[in-house]
Amino acid sequence: MYLSSLLINTGSDPDRPRPGRLWLRNIYQVHQRLCMGFPSAERVKDDPHFLKPYRPEDFPEDRCRATQNKNEAGEEALKHVHARRDSQSGFLFRIDPQAGGSPVIVVSSALQPNWDYAFQNADMLLAARPLVREYDPAFPKGAELRFRILMNLSKKSMEHRRTLDKKDAQGRSRSQGKRVALTWREDQQPQEVIVPWFAEKAAPGGFCICECALSRLGWVAGYPPGKKPLKFRWALLEGRLEVTDTARFAHTLASGIGSAKAFGFGLLTVGPLRRE
Repeated sequence: MYLSSLLINTGSDPDRPRPGRLWLRNIYQVHQRLCMGFPSAERVKDDPHFLKPYRPEDFPEDRCRATQNKNEAGEEALKHVHARRDSQSGFLFRIDPQAGGSPVIVVSSALQPNWDYAFQNADMLLAARPLVREYDPAFPKGAELRFRILMNLSKKSMEHRRTLDKKDAQGRSRSQGKRVALTWREDQQPQEVIVPWFAEKAAPGGFCICECALSRLGWVAGYPPGKKPLKFRWALLEGRLEVTDTARFAHTLASGIGSAKAFGFGLLTVGPLRRE
């Protein structure tokens, strides 16, 4: 696997935004551009200077046919928006704000990306040359790590839970169900709901939460051509975790957690604890 860091050119004046700042305002276009970092060999050979229009079928990340509800975004769009993500295919990403500086897009991918190809006709979006390194997400049981993750604040509806036992011939749920927003009462602080909700996802992911703090809340939007605009509420969570199952944890790092992974959610990044 590979980890990439892309420093985005947003400029220093929000009232006079650089191209990168405008680009980040449409998370659908961000995902589409990142897809371009994984061109097929045939695409590069046939169009080395990226002069032809973007076509999802030219990029390996886009070749997994979705099993999700086709009414959600259209079958063709779902082929790449809901691609399978694991250590063999697909990618995850997250937009990380930097205090006093330009944001960084962190990308975890099964394939080595070709960012030169993806941005050769849009290098004005970048503030520096992308950094790429190999990544082996193998951590022993009992390892304690600091973590960061951006989560889409949604959950499966009760109607969806009642239909989980209905399977198709391939053993998949017949109804993908509806997702509803994660909410909290006026007398509650957001972290009172968000932190326990995220902690419930830890055990299936091969880890447990030792400490967790809500760092930021916000919104992000996407505008698929000819489709209804998309809007997501997000929470940036940071803290400390302990690995409880090596294999499950490695799978979690490769495949992500939660929903809307195509739009910058679910990438769990970890690092060594800071020693005082």
